Amino acid sequence: MTNFKSWIKAAGIRALKTVAQTAVATIGVSQTIGEVNWGVVASTSVLAGFLSILTSLAGLPEVPKEGEDSDL
Repeated sequence: MTNFKSWIKAAGIRALKTVAQTAVATIGVSQTIGEVNWGVVASTSVLAGFLSILTSLAGLPEVPKEGEDSDL
């Protein structure tokens, strides 16, 4: 159960970072703040976070396998 909690924590942190990075990149492509399409920023960022969680299902280097020590 501890390994699952570690996975949830690591996957959540990774997903939040991905959401933030995607939002910054999406906002950055606008020439002025008035031209930012906030709906696109939100939907793109949420989708990136969801895809990050799906990618994490394949494994996270931050989460040790059974029997290994954890730094988290």
